[in-house]
Amino acid sequence: MVKLATVVNCPRTETEFGLGSSIMLLGSCFASAMADKFAESGFNTVCNPFGTLYNPASIASAIEKLDSDDFFCESDCVQMGAGDGRICSFSHHSSFARESAGEFLKNANARLQQAREFWKNCDRVIITLGTAMVWKHGGKVVSNCLKRPAKEFSHEMLELQQIRELLRGIVEKHPEKSFLFTVSPIRHLAQCARDNTVSKSALHLALYQEKLPYFPAFEILMDQLRDYRFYAEDLVHPSKVAVDIIWEAFLDCAVPQKDRAAIEQNVKLSKAAAHERRS
Repeated sequence: MVKLATVVNCPRTETEFGLGSSIMLLGSCFASAMADKFAESGFNTVCNPFGTLYNPASIASAIEKLDSDDFFCESDCVQMGAGDGRICSFSHHSSFARESAGEFLKNANARLQQAREFWKNCDRVIITLGTAMVWKHGGKVVSNCLKRPAKEFSHEMLELQQIRELLRGIVEKHPEKSFLFTVSPIRHLAQCARDNTVSKSALHLALYQEKLPYFPAFEILMDQLRDYRFYAEDLVHPSKVAVDIIWEAFLDCAVPQKDRAAIEQNVKLSKAAAHERRS
């Protein structure tokens, strides 16, 4: 028989992710795509309470905020660039921007409080790493440059040891939670293709050397689905079909069999409700 794909083996995860789990998802926009599948399937999840996060340093900072009792204040407020006068912060994705500092802080802190309560009680965490590249403003890593002039920032790649320490610190500080890591298959090509390759390699190597639990979303898209028909029109993000295939692989290797029938029913109900809203 002629083979038309290289099937990626997905070993069973040591920790199962069932419908009874409380799961926090943090990381790149691929985490958000997977979060939609979790929600549709009836899982109890919260995804990216600060918006999309791409690098390990920003993810570690977000978790520190969830662990603390601090809230965002006036000193965190930053005006967006490129003629956009709205207010956001360097800890948030630009989707959090609001017309005034008061509106921004009210929304950001409400989301923080909700996420903090969930975080303290959740037992599962899925972290999707997007890039080892970071942007710094005043020597501090930012989660988003907020369209401000590039001259305000420095750009560098985290050292392998830095990435290892950040990831190890996240896991060791939270022994009550089970972690699962992925590397986003979405390519970061703003600089050049080689930078993306080196960056992703650093993330893979850090996870490998720290022996952290890993789900091969990257390998499924890069090897098993090695064709542009599995990409969106931008040729960077995975298509809906690709996300569905990766999700099925996750169900097979991480979700208990006893939950599968309930998940299928939840998906049917979710799709029916969505159809009714569109009608």
